[in-house]
Amino acid sequence: MTRALSLLSLLGLAAGLNIMNPLASLNTVKPNGKFGKKKLVVITGTSSGLGRKTAGALLQTGKYHVVGAVRDLDKMEVIAELDGFDPADFTAMECELNSYQSVRDFHEALCKFKEDKPVDRLICNAAVYQPSLPYAKWSVDGHEQQMQINYLSHFLMTSLLIDDMTKAPDPRVIMVGSVTGNDNTVGGGGVYPIADLKDLAGLKEGARNPISMFDGYNFIGAKAYKDSKLCLMMTSNLLHDKYHKQTGIAFSSIYPGCIAESPLFREKRAWFRKYFPIFMKFITGGFVGEEEAGMRLMQVAHDPRCSKSGVYWSWNGGPREGRGEEALEKDGQILGGGGAGGGWDSIYENDQSDKVLNKDLAADLFKFSTQATGAVWPRANQLKPADPAEQFLASVTEFMNRKEELKRTAPGPGVVAVVAEPHRTGELDERIDEVLGEEGMKVARSTEDSAA
Repeated sequence: MTRALSLLSLLGLAAGLNIMNPLASLNTVKPNGKFGKKKLVVITGTSSGLGRKTAGALLQTGKYHVVGAVRDLDKMEVIAELDGFDPADFTAMECELNSYQSVRDFHEALCKFKEDKPVDRLICNAAVYQPSLPYAKWSVDGHEQQMQINYLSHFLMTSLLIDDMTKAPDPRVIMVGSVTGNDNTVGGGGVYPIADLKDLAGLKEGARNPISMFDGYNFIGAKAYKDSKLCLMMTSNLLHDKYHKQTGIAFSSIYPGCIAESPLFREKRAWFRKYFPIFMKFITGGFVGEEEAGMRLMQVAHDPRCSKSGVYWSWNGGPREGRGEEALEKDGQILGGGGAGGGWDSIYENDQSDKVLNKDLAADLFKFSTQATGAVWPRANQLKPADPAEQFLASVTEFMNRKEELKRTAPGPGVVAVVAEPHRTGELDERIDEVLGEEGMKVARSTEDSAA
């Protein structure tokens, strides 16, 4: 096996290919002295709302060490004490999502803290909602605040952690979406303004002051929030398509229900904060409390069923039926998509709108978000065989195919396409002999004969 692995490595160099080290797939994560066998979870925004309740639910299992990425460490210290977070299992770290540099500093501090322990879960939760602003507020990096805090900084954080997470068993990246970013619902498509990135004209220009909106049009606070959630859900799908097979990371998004009493609505008017929870609980049935929403997000991080990638998770209980008097009789606990009730087994794979599933627009979103954030992503490769012998055979096949393709694309009569590489097939033959040796050449010839 050792000889085969050595040949594989040399073969990759000879062919100029980026081939993953097969030894990496044979490594198993050993218990870490600092964390034992507990999984390491990073959650943004654990000082309030959904993130706070999710952290508490995970800690109660005794199976996780939670790193809370927060803006205000003093506030987090108070919350951790009030909620009884065990200091041995919870670590607060400063991360101001309003600044790319702060995200990078957080990543550096996290790496030093966790040492060789890989991150098992990344939960992109933190968000701000500024629906009443008549003008945009700008981040440290010059972006509209909601877009950077809710989406762009999470995009950057994911890029920084993706390589490390491939070393973990059952790694998961979970992005908190919203019904407001999914316009195939009443909540997402029936209430103006509606999430719509159009052709990303604003992002293509950098989406920096004075360009406030990704679509390139005038600022509306509520739309910026909805657009940010649409971006998260689209990005989750794209990362699934691009990286799930080669990394093993499960990428998913969720809608935990309408947390009508959440601090997320702190910038709404007083009358709205008072009556909106009542409306959602007793009229629509779409209300869900912070505690239950936290359990739902915890479930996606914890439940073995949720290791499936490319899913938009939701829960039963909500606005589809049982409104009015029936809702009052049940204290709002009615079935349907989104509201409270239903328990652990009410989770299901929800449908996504055409906008969320638009792969061409998602590719542009990924490209220009990468430019805006300075993110660096691993090369997207096709899935390699897990068995070293199969890897070696596959690499031999790929190398021989490359050789034949060089012959086919050599300059000659009728060849009008641009010749991008030197065509020295004689030198390639000699290099193949040199790299593979007698044993390797037998495998290569066998591969060619089989293909013929």
